[in-house]
Amino acid sequence: MNAAHSSLRCLNFICLFLLCEIAGIMASGWLWLQHIVLTTSQQNYLSANSALQFWWADTLRRSAEKLFRLHFVIEGEDALAGPAAIVLPRHTSIGDTILPVSFYAKAKQLRVSYVLKRELLLDPCLDIVGNRLANVFLNRVAEDMGPELAELENLAASATDQDSLVIYMEGTRFSDAKRQRVLKLLADKGDDEALQRAESWPNLLPIRPAGALALMKGAPDKDLLFLAHCGFEGSANFANLFNGSWMNTTVHLRFWRIKAADIPATEHDRRIMLFSQWDLMQQAVAEMLAAECD
Repeated sequence: MNAAHSSLRCLNFICLFLLCEIAGIMASGWLWLQHIVLTTSQQNYLSANSALQFWWADTLRRSAEKLFRLHFVIEGEDALAGPAAIVLPRHTSIGDTILPVSFYAKAKQLRVSYVLKRELLLDPCLDIVGNRLANVFLNRVAEDMGPELAELENLAASATDQDSLVIYMEGTRFSDAKRQRVLKLLADKGDDEALQRAESWPNLLPIRPAGALALMKGAPDKDLLFLAHCGFEGSANFANLFNGSWMNTTVHLRFWRIKAADIPATEHDRRIMLFSQWDLMQQAVAEMLAAECD
């Protein structure tokens, strides 16, 4: 497929995204009017906004699937069974943020709360609906992260058996350039242990475990659900879509679950467990990338 044809599909997708934004804002306004004028219950109001969130994410996923001829292959579907979990995905692209909704929460009729960077509040639809629902928008550059982590712990403590929690432990979308900057920073700091770990994850950024640890502390009875995937590399933003990286792509997803009963009791041991699971994440991504090259 030539570059012009690919670019046209990218433009169509961007236009569709903007239409979804407009539709989402209009729908959120209508839900607010219903809630105020018709005095719908708070629970029904939140459920309607959650349904709007699912519609927004799934519409974009299905549209991208058709426009770019994406094919999704899922492994570890047995891990999707069971109660709502703390979801810990890899993060590479603007496209992978909808994966926990489309392939887990929506399919299992679970609510989903995201831990996101505060900069995303520039998106009007996300600002409106995201602040109505139980999401947390972190200030990643706060000098004192104590209040931010306390908010995550409170979010998890208030979650029910139907509430899944999603956090991206890498803190930002992966790219080779970002990884090299992290490696240089660790080398300059002389943190040999962290540098050695980071070097063992060529397809991942080092995790920032504090947020996940706060969620586990607040919701000690929740399982952990890990999500490895490949296929969305090289598309960190809309501008990158024009490189044609999504065209005719097979997106591989692999889930696995750690039951709450198997999570270590101490924060130190939980931190070690997260590092070991990131080793498995690297292994899973490497295997899926190798399979694509065969």
